[in-house]
Amino acid sequence: MSEKSTDEVKEEIEYQTIAEFLESTPPNRVIHISDLAERKQSRYGEYIAIRTPEIQLHCDHERCNGVRFFRCISDNKKELNSEDYRFFYVTYLCSNCQRVRKTFSLAAELDTDNQLQGRCYKFGELPTYGPPVSPKLINLIGPDRDEFLKGRRCENQGLGVGAFIYYRRVVENQKNRILGEIIKVSKKIGATEDTINKLETAIKETQFSKALNIAQDAMPESLLINGHSPILLLHSALSKGVHELTDEQCLEFAGSIRVVLGELSDRLAQALKDEAEVMKALSTLMNQKKK
Repeated sequence: MSEKSTDEVKEEIEYQTIAEFLESTPPNRVIHISDLAERKQSRYGEYIAIRTPEIQLHCDHERCNGVRFFRCISDNKKELNSEDYRFFYVTYLCSNCQRVRKTFSLAAELDTDNQLQGRCYKFGELPTYGPPVSPKLINLIGPDRDEFLKGRRCENQGLGVGAFIYYRRVVENQKNRILGEIIKVSKKIGATEDTINKLETAIKETQFSKALNIAQDAMPESLLINGHSPILLLHSALSKGVHELTDEQCLEFAGSIRVVLGELSDRLAQALKDEAEVMKALSTLMNQKKK
């Protein structure tokens, strides 16, 4: 291979920082890391070990319940080299609550013994990779919580077909539950009788694609996502047959389905909460007026 060709190949390599890798890369992937290692000193001399910088992760502890800084508490003294992968665990602790831990199972190898960049493989992490699923979304899908979480695990691991099939199954199984929540909001905001009738007809329709087609235009404005009906968006994604798509396309559609479901669950909860607050305010004022 010519020197020019070698340079072109090198330019094609995409590097992440070690913090980006730990924070946002799913398991089962080898990633080139620009700042994989750092030089350390021991009583026996200098050696090269994996960097463990401060990272930001979601902490589900009641004191946090959001993204917080995590700091490494592992004493990793295993020396890295370019001859073979070294295997180890790295554990981080939430700096805010000082309770929640995150452990990564990793393998790392330097590009050359004189460089601090290299390759890193993530076997897995505990708790599992990915942001937590919103309680509002879990409440919306109800009985299919476990099926949804299986789909989430497939998505996290890059298994597009599996994620798409699980998410599709959840939406099909919980079609009536989702439409029922939309009807609640529609009635609360005083939607037209025609809109309510369409949604009720969609619930009675046993064929999934026909039901979504009926309901796609009967959507309260407060539930629209950037002006688009979430039911129409779901219908568009779920109308694809899994055999028509590559695994990468399935993964992309699966992610879109999850995001739309999450946004719909947030908007449903907010609409019902707003209405409850209005009713409480009216009740308070009316009771005050009677005194």
